[in-house]
Order: sequence, then structure tokens, then C-alpha cells
Amino acid sequence: MKGSLVTNLVLGGVLLVLTLFLGLQYNWLRQASEAERERLQKRVEADTKNFAGDFNRELQSAFFSFQTEPSSWENSNWSEFGQRYDYWRSKTPYPELIREFIYFPNGGGPPLRYDPVNHRFVEAAASPELGELRSKIEAEASPRSFLEDVDALVMPIFREANRVDHMVFRRSSETVTTAALMPERTGHLAIMLDRSVITGRILPDLVAKHFPEGNFRVSVADRTGAAVYQPAGEAANPDAKAGLMSLAPDNLLLLSSNGMWSQMMTERKSDVRVSERVESKTFTHSESTPEGTKTDTFTVELKPRTPDGGPVKARTSVFASTANGTDPWMLNVLHTSGSIDAFISGEFTKNFLIGLGVYLLLVGAIIAIVLSALRSKRFAQRQIDFVSSVSHEFRTPLAVIYSASENLADGVAHDREQVARYGGLIKNEGRKLSAMVEQILEFAGARSGKRKYNFVLGDVTEAVRRALEEAEPALKESGFEVESSLTPDLPKTSIDPDAIETVVRNLIQNAVKYSNGSRWIRVATENGGDSIKIVVEDRGIGISDAERKKIFEPFYRGKEVVDAQIHGNGLGLSLVKEIIDVHGGKVGLTSEIGKGSRFVIEVPLV
Repeated sequence: MKGSLVTNLVLGGVLLVLTLFLGLQYNWLRQASEAERERLQKRVEADTKNFAGDFNRELQSAFFSFQTEPSSWENSNWSEFGQRYDYWRSKTPYPELIREFIYFPNGGGPPLRYDPVNHRFVEAAASPELGELRSKIEAEASPRSFLEDVDALVMPIFREANRVDHMVFRRSSETVTTAALMPERTGHLAIMLDRSVITGRILPDLVAKHFPEGNFRVSVADRTGAAVYQPAGEAANPDAKAGLMSLAPDNLLLLSSNGMWSQMMTERKSDVRVSERVESKTFTHSESTPEGTKTDTFTVELKPRTPDGGPVKARTSVFASTANGTDPWMLNVLHTSGSIDAFISGEFTKNFLIGLGVYLLLVGAIIAIVLSALRSKRFAQRQIDFVSSVSHEFRTPLAVIYSASENLADGVAHDREQVARYGGLIKNEGRKLSAMVEQILEFAGARSGKRKYNFVLGDVTEAVRRALEEAEPALKESGFEVESSLTPDLPKTSIDPDAIETVVRNLIQNAVKYSNGSRWIRVATENGGDSIKIVVEDRGIGISDAERKKIFEPFYRGKEVVDAQIHGNGLGLSLVKEIIDVHGGKVGLTSEIGKGSRFVIEVPLV
């Protein structure tokens, strides 16, 4: 009792510790998943921002590289433009990005198309496409920098002016800004882009650079939501997004006098400085256009660099802005799992299920070990009971044989009739011993798999008849009424006749042993359609519902049988089931306490 209590406490403690570990694992996984979600979110936002920055800088290079001196347009001096174009092509990895340049002068003059071979602008042949493009550009009071429907960057060209548009002076703790009127606009330069280069080269290259692992789907859509690159799909709620085609000065790579600017200048001017350092910038909305869009105004403060601190001659660049304050294209980045939250949730569920599986495996192993130990203990007890029962079963016949043989040896029996009676007694008891030994050996052979079955195409009814004939003397001696109903001419099937005889003999012996004073047994064979049925029925003590599933287990004997001190070894029904299982059949049982039992053996037709 004390040992069982200690074992139960140990098992309970182990299960409690495992459950505690499972709870700690759940809490740790939840915290780790939240940290991973924040890390992924910050990472994808940074990668998306860098992606957009790289893309916008490539487009800005194609835009700002061609801001030449206003005088070159007024005097048709294209040398500086040609130098800028050649330099841009030598530096950009995508020289095919720009298809062509179209210059539309104000006042209805003919459009000019840039000839890259001769490095000059020439008059372009009139076409509906050029007329439509010109109308779109000149219809707006402040034309957009990017016309997405024709993939064109639009740069306004201004007449040279002596005054400065915006002059910013830095004092100790305040900034004074002086604004002047804009110079007169003389025309517009349309930089026609090749969308196939954007969608076929630039965007895939940036995807490979910033999202090389393939964990995120990248798509680009225009203002209407139409797909520019890859279907937008689930990107209605992306994990991160950023504007593309932005020409705002906050992304502008400013050119210094010792950088790209100086390399493109045909004549170096010592009094011209372009600062790389942006001190501050402001953003405001101004006038409305007839279409209802707004123009964005950028004010940028540049810190001048002069050797002697003297006055600085400023070069003014005018930046056209994006309509409505929104970017023409939107970059959407979405995790392949549907979202970062969905990915983290899936990973959390997977990891927790793995932990739960390990937990259940450990608990299941512990339960299996406990059940196995209990089963082993139960079988060990049954084996002890079996040895006790067999010893008792053997002792009674041996005592009778010993007593009879002693009387014969001592000459107690003198006449012939008395000697014959003692000889018959020894013979009967020896038969009982032989039957018990044979049953034990058959059970041992069946359980070990070493028993050899001799299957032949045999008659089940004939095997049952032989078993009845063998048991008939003992049944008559005990006063049993045997009702037999053996159906002749049943189909033959594959059986081991000796094994079938053993089955019937064991069932008859059980019926005799547990008859409870009723001397009636019925044995029958029937045609079961696809099987041959063997029925053995009695009116004995019966079997309870609780014990019905256990009586076919080796060494098992019911409580009522043990209490009634009915001798037996618990092997008969186990051997019956072993033999019928080998034949591919099944054993059925119906029983009622005090009214008897009915065993139905089904041997399949083969």
C-alpha cells in the first residue's frame, strides 16, 4: 500500500512538472513571437524604404541630370545637354530606361525630338500622340512631374532671370527666407520612359537586392489600384508600403562641385557652389488647378560653402511636384503567408504544437509504462493463480492414482473385480492428467507461434462429430443430456480438423465444468452463408457483462468461479480464440447470469 502511494505521488509530480514546462513554453513562445513580429515589421519597413529610395534615386537621376542652363534652350545650344546625356548613359545600369526626349516650346511652336546620334534636338513629325501629350502638359497650370498614363517625366523649362527665386540666410538662431516671383516658363521637356525596363529589370533587380529570401511578395500599383508590377492581390493591407516615382527634394541626391556636377560642367565657375548639406526643408500646398489638384511647394535651405565667407551666387532649380500630395505609384510589400501577423501566428502554432506533441508523447509514454506495469502485474498474478490451479488440478488425480496404486501394491485388492476397478480408476485419472498437459502444451505452442497447423479442405461437421464422440463417455458418466444438431453436407472449407476438435472439446468441457447442476448441452453446426457456424450452448452459471470481454484472456477466471472453488486453469477459452483467429474466424458469445451461455464459432468458407 505504501509502495503504491509513493508511486502515485511520483507519477503525479512528474506530470505536474511536465504540465508546468508546457505552460512556460507557451508563455516563452508568445513573448518570442511578439519580439519576432516587431523585428520582422521593422525590417520589412526598412527594406521597403530602402527599396523605394533606390528606385526613386534611379528615376531622379533620369530627371535631374538634364536640368541644363536656361540659355541653352533659348539659344538652341545642345552641347551641354548632349554631355549630360552621354554621362548619364555611362553611369546608369539601365541606359535603355529613357526611350526619347520631346521638348514642347511655349507659344505653339513645333515639338523637338532629341537625336542621340547627332546630339541635338530636331523638329519632330506631327502625330496625334505628340498632340495629346502636349495638351496634357499645357492644360495644367503646374504640370505634374510624372504622367503615369504615358510614362513620361515632365520638366518645366524657364527663361533665365537675374533674380533669385528663394534666398535663405542663416543667422545665429533664426532663418530669414526671401521669396521672389518665378521666372517665365518657356516650355516643357518630356522624358519618355520605357516601362518594360522598369518592370522587367529595375523592379526585379531591387526585389532581388532587398528581398532575396523570397519571404515577401512585392507589388506596385498606380493611383487607381491597377497593377504596375505583379498583381496587387492581397496587398490591399500590405505589411509595408512606400511611394514610388517621387521627385521630392528629400530624396534628391545633391551634386557638389567636386562630384558629378563638376564632371558635367563645360566651364568651371569658381563663384558657383552647390551645397550637399540640407539644413532644413518645409512643405506647403499652394494654388488649385482647374482639375482640382494642388501644387506642392518645397523650400530647401542649403548651407553655402565659400572659402572667404563672401557672397554666394545661387543656381536655382525648379522642381515640379506631385499632384494631390500623393505619389504616382505605390510599392506594397506583403509576407507570403498573407501577412507578418499570419506568419508569426502560424510559426507560434507550429512551435507550440511541436511542444505539445512532445508533452503528449512524454505523458503517453508514462501512461503506457504505468499501464504496461499494471498489465504485467496482473498477468503475473494470473500466472501465479494458474500455477496454483494447475498444481491443485494435478494433485487430485495424482493423489487418486497414488492411493489406488498403493492399494494394489500392498495387496489390499485381491479379487479380479476389485483390481479392475482400481485399474479403471488409475486409467481415468491418467486421462485427466494427460488432457490437462495436452491443453497446456497446445496453449504454449499457440502463443509462441510454433504450433504447426495442418490445413486441409475438410468437413467442419465431421470434426465436431468426432469431438462429441470422444466426449460422449464422460458426458454419459456425468449424466448430461446432449442435444446435437449437426447439419450434414455443409460446404467444405480450409481447416485443421484436429484444431477444430480441440475447440469443440474445450467448449464442452467448460459447459460441463460450469453447469451449476444443469445437465444439458446443445452442440450444433449451421450454414452461415459465407461461413460455417459451430454452436455450443449450456444452461450453466453464465457469464457477467463485466467479465465477458476478459474471459478470452490467458489465465483469466471469473470472480464467481473462483469463489465457488471450481477447478480450472483459465486456458480453455484463450486456446479457443487462438485457434479460431488462425482460421480467420471469430468467436461470439451471449450469456446471462444463472441462465447459461451460448458460444457461436464462425469458420469462414475458403
